[in-house]
Amino acid sequence: MTYRAQQGRTPPEQGERAHRPRAWAAPVRAMSRILSADGSHPTPAPAGVGHNAVVDCALYVDGRRQPGDWTYADALAAARREENGFVWLGLHQPELEEMTAIAETYGLHELAVEDAVKAEQRPKLEQFGDVSFLVLRTARYCEHAELTENSEVVETGQVMLFIGPNFLISVRHGDACRLSPVRADLETKQDLLLQGPWAVAYAITDRVVDLYLEVADQIEDDLDVLEAEVFDRNGSGRIQRIYQMKRELVEFKRAVVPLQRPLLTLTSQVNREVPKEIRRYFRDVQDHLSRTVEQVNSYDDLLNSILQARLAQVTVDQNNDMRKIAAWAAIAAFWTGVAGIYGMNFDNMPELKMRYGYPTVLALMLAVSLYLYRWFRRNGWL
Repeated sequence: MTYRAQQGRTPPEQGERAHRPRAWAAPVRAMSRILSADGSHPTPAPAGVGHNAVVDCALYVDGRRQPGDWTYADALAAARREENGFVWLGLHQPELEEMTAIAETYGLHELAVEDAVKAEQRPKLEQFGDVSFLVLRTARYCEHAELTENSEVVETGQVMLFIGPNFLISVRHGDACRLSPVRADLETKQDLLLQGPWAVAYAITDRVVDLYLEVADQIEDDLDVLEAEVFDRNGSGRIQRIYQMKRELVEFKRAVVPLQRPLLTLTSQVNREVPKEIRRYFRDVQDHLSRTVEQVNSYDDLLNSILQARLAQVTVDQNNDMRKIAAWAAIAAFWTGVAGIYGMNFDNMPELKMRYGYPTVLALMLAVSLYLYRWFRRNGWL
């Protein structure tokens, strides 16, 4: 099924109440002038021309998806005519022009629209009138045959949700978490969809946190490999790989840890925006997130321990090398000392006139060297 992006409002149908732009429309127009290159109000591109960020636009009534192709303006108008209707508009990396037109239709605040276009936000929950703005950071594990100092372990992206009385707009950046499986699964659960847009917000958040758990479990496998290599006698355990893994873990941690506060707000008893039944579902998501946060923190501690252990091994290896060098230097010093004595120009020196003096001295030097070698080997220096 093909869904078209409607870049402006359509005239009301017969008997339909005329749609009045909300109070946020003027600030949105001001924001678009500020963010445009030349300061002028950008002209939305016609539907079907240029970039189309709309992935799916669906109207749900009484928990069931309504058939047909819907523009986002028509779907919103139809949802407002229904008692239990709402719109789920899915966007992928929208441009400013498209997002501005959608914001004017749905009454989105200029600051939230700016965040949705730039996609450089940490997880948060903000309230703009009757519209909630929830920002999630997504994560996906990147498969790799071998962990190197340049391996990408975690790929991150963002999903931003505008939750209103009759709509939910999901804005996805990156491919770390695709929402089509969430939509397909949710459309089989009519009882949950009856709860309205917040049911969709729960399903998306639950999917994002489930991916966190998957990523955490797979990172644990990489840490096991690193730990085994560090403590393997024949392993290399290069510090660069440990440091790269720590950088990837930090990126994952930035996605997971800040989400705790928004979820705490969503599950709070004083939050009247979220239906009571959906708050129970969000508490389950919060439990999963807490587990992931504990895992990430433990991984961070483990990586620090692995790094410290590897640094200690490097120090020990350096000390061993110095002991070997010192042992060989001691053996060489004996030869140098004896040769230096007999190299002095004196007439009255012992054994100079002996017939077998030269081989005797060489044999003595060799015997002392073998004794020193065995002594150093016995004490672990060689």
